[in-house]
Amino acid sequence: MRERGQRRRVNCWWIVGILLLCFGERIWAQLRYSVPEEVHVGSPVGNVAKDLGLDISTLTDRRFRIVSGPNHALFQLNQNNGVLYIGKNTDREELCDGIKVCVINLKIVVESPLEIHYVGVEITDVNDHSPTFPESEQRLEIAEHTPPGTRFQIHAARDPDVGAHSVRLYKLSPNEFFDTEIRENEEEKIPVLVLKKPLDREQKAEHHFVLTALDGGSPPKSGSLNLTISVLDANDNRPVFSKDTFTVSLDENAPIGALVITLNATDLDEGSNSEIEYTFGKTQKKKVHDTFELDRVTGEIRVKGKVDFEDTEIYRLDLQASDKGQPPWTAESRVVIKIKDLNDNTPDIEVTSLSNVVREDSKPGTVISLISVTDRDSGVNGKVICKISNSVPFDLTPSIEENMFSLVTKGRLDRETVSYYDIAITATDSGEPPLSTIKTLSVQVSDVNDNRPMFSQNPLELYLVENNVPGASILSVSAADNDLNENAVITYHIVRGDGLQGDMTSFLNVNSETGQISALKSFDFETLKTFQFQVVASDSGTPSLSSNVTVNVFILDQNDNAPVILYPVSSNGSAEGVEEIPRNVNAGHLVTKVRAYDADIGYNGWLLFSLQQVTDHSLFGLDRYTGQIRTLRSFTETDEAEHKLLILVKDNGNVSLSATATVVVKLVEPKEAFAASDVKSSAKDEEGTDVTFYLMITLGSVSVLFLISIIVLIAMQCSKTTDYTSKYLQETNYDGTLCHSIQYRSGEKRYMLVGPRMSIGSTIVPGSHANTLVLPDRRRGSGEVSSCFDFN
Repeated sequence: MRERGQRRRVNCWWIVGILLLCFGERIWAQLRYSVPEEVHVGSPVGNVAKDLGLDISTLTDRRFRIVSGPNHALFQLNQNNGVLYIGKNTDREELCDGIKVCVINLKIVVESPLEIHYVGVEITDVNDHSPTFPESEQRLEIAEHTPPGTRFQIHAARDPDVGAHSVRLYKLSPNEFFDTEIRENEEEKIPVLVLKKPLDREQKAEHHFVLTALDGGSPPKSGSLNLTISVLDANDNRPVFSKDTFTVSLDENAPIGALVITLNATDLDEGSNSEIEYTFGKTQKKKVHDTFELDRVTGEIRVKGKVDFEDTEIYRLDLQASDKGQPPWTAESRVVIKIKDLNDNTPDIEVTSLSNVVREDSKPGTVISLISVTDRDSGVNGKVICKISNSVPFDLTPSIEENMFSLVTKGRLDRETVSYYDIAITATDSGEPPLSTIKTLSVQVSDVNDNRPMFSQNPLELYLVENNVPGASILSVSAADNDLNENAVITYHIVRGDGLQGDMTSFLNVNSETGQISALKSFDFETLKTFQFQVVASDSGTPSLSSNVTVNVFILDQNDNAPVILYPVSSNGSAEGVEEIPRNVNAGHLVTKVRAYDADIGYNGWLLFSLQQVTDHSLFGLDRYTGQIRTLRSFTETDEAEHKLLILVKDNGNVSLSATATVVVKLVEPKEAFAASDVKSSAKDEEGTDVTFYLMITLGSVSVLFLISIIVLIAMQCSKTTDYTSKYLQETNYDGTLCHSIQYRSGEKRYMLVGPRMSIGSTIVPGSHANTLVLPDRRRGSGEVSSCFDFN
């Protein structure tokens, strides 16, 4: 019970305390515990969390664990209370055979923040093995007359336990001829049989004894060897080695058959008593027999198996030289073979990844992985230099533990530029020649919302033909976002105005997903020429990022207005009029002028006049452009006194629209013509008030527009800028026709919609319904609208 209690008792002591090293948030510490071997599975070793000062309630969240490594399965960590306990049976002799101090090193990690602790657990020895001899019986042949004090080496007992629990003493069964002594070397105690008095073969030819080996346990354990001594006649000279101990060096990986050393022993006897035979000692380990072979005659020791420094650094060979006398004499010697290390092992890289995904906005110094580098070679051959590939924004930071590194970020990451990295970690030792190992670690860069949606063009220009279908799509906008997933999902919305007059956004709608923009009303060119609105594209990241695009909408004219007859207009509003002219007028006399107006522009507003019906085609002619009716010849006595003319006025749209006017021409005598003219003027003053009022408004508008045009011309002349519109107006003569022109600015060109006559050198733009002129724009104005009215 006392031994069982001792085995369950755990001693915890600090070896190095807690060492702080500021690598970001990492804290390193080292603990050391001791525990007897063969304790029960589940027995506690120590409370690591308590000894490190960790909060037990956070152990699970911080992933309190043992990092994988050699023999890590021997122990387990309880995340509930922080106790380190035995995970499987611990046999010190199996784990650390031949090593006096058996320490199992563990690496313990906690996260958030990252902490790495090193815990060493010493497995202490218990007396669980008894001493054993290689054989149960040993026979010795001793010649008679052997002088007292002669020593004979016998089998040594071996005990796998160490320290006080190993072999401590030997006891020989009581007798009068022999006693025992102990000869100690670095590893064991070897019993020596000492002759106390000469033997007499004639009195007793054989002697039987029992040799007992005892260890230092409490109580001690023992093993026994039966000794049989055969008394022979004297061979009074024994072989002698030149040295008691031979020391040689041998390179590891020496080839099979390589000569290690040649033994030399001499015997002063002659004949068969001087012939020497070499053998390994009886207690030699099996590993020696597997690695070396001994020539029994020549004494040459040669390499038989693989010589590996990392497996065994030193070999100790116990040898014997025996002559062939009767009885034979034997001499003992030892050969110590020291293995020289060669650089025959490449470094080994162990990567403990905390995460293979790193956010692109991670701060420099963020720990990605823990790198452990080992080399089985020793000295310079085992000194390792570790580095990573260039041109990557990562770095290796050494830790307080030799050959331990942390892989950290050293610069800003950008997923849109590089989405993942293959980091090549190279470990090179300092041997000659140096050996290297390369291990590749893949790190994925995760996306954050750091890119705004971008439109390919800003602003956008939309040319929309009037009378569009309400609800139909008029434009599609699209933005692109370089981010991923939710951060790249884009929604669209229109920036709404204040809802006052002139705000057209209330008549627009945008599909938030596709960016399709539809108009909820039909636009009228004669009412609205242009307007502007903005569309905002927002991503779905957190926080959301957005950008906007300005859309300039230009309404294009359609031929949707028929010509309006301004003159003649009767009192009842119909396009009818009566003109009286003297019968004696000459050819070319102006009878009257038909005046008309079209609300459309360009070709849609270009009016042409034609004479549809007339009583006599030889009397009257109609100018198709001005609407002037003139006489073609002088009147005769035979010509009728009244003539009816039907005039057709039509525009030049793709689908032409028209209006008709009727003019009745009465021929009167010269005196009657003057009187009728006075009466007619008076009647018109009384009956044509509405027409006069309409004409006054029209003339007033024309005057205002004309004044504005004059001011613009003066300003343009002062700025010494060529005004192509003014030039155009000077070259255009619309006698009797109300015409319009409208200009749009787009990039480096200016678009002008005009009436029937185009400026010299003007160009018709394809696709503009033949009513658009393209003029070089040297003005900074965004647009100009002008109208011209001419009444003769």
